[in-house]
Amino acid sequence: MMTNLAIAQEAQFPIVSEFGGIYEIEGSASLDSEMEYRIVIDLKTLQRDKESINPGLNNVARLMNLHGLGGVKAENLDVAVVVHGGATDVIIDNEAYQKRYELDNPNIELISALKEAGVKVYVCGQSLLSRQYARDEINEEVTVALSMLTTFTTYVHKDFVPLVFN
Repeated sequence: MMTNLAIAQEAQFPIVSEFGGIYEIEGSASLDSEMEYRIVIDLKTLQRDKESINPGLNNVARLMNLHGLGGVKAENLDVAVVVHGGATDVIIDNEAYQKRYELDNPNIELISALKEAGVKVYVCGQSLLSRQYARDEINEEVTVALSMLTTFTTYVHKDFVPLVFN
């Protein structure tokens, strides 16, 4: 049964423009708009459809936009995402992506929008090696980390809330 909850709503993008569209939910519980949210995301979502943006990476944009819709300012969101495993290819530059898949990398603009919104994007160096990516194939907006494990645990020990996007 369709309720009037979602009828005739347009997606909103309060912090990350053009990605991670979200919707107002009337009467929903509110966020603490004055609190600083510190979140680290373990992103390993495999992108099976190489022509579409990675759903886990888009979920990072949704997380930012949902907080924004709840009244949290971008400067009160401290978010880091650590890409590894099946998601590793989202962070390669367009030239390397074209060589591997004969397609443009659909994640380039999303990564730029996340960076513009203040998200720190890392890639696991161990995943790069195991997938045989050269350093010069990495999107220049992405920081190469020693590993997902060391970067993620460092953030957790700095009191960041850990989230896993499978």
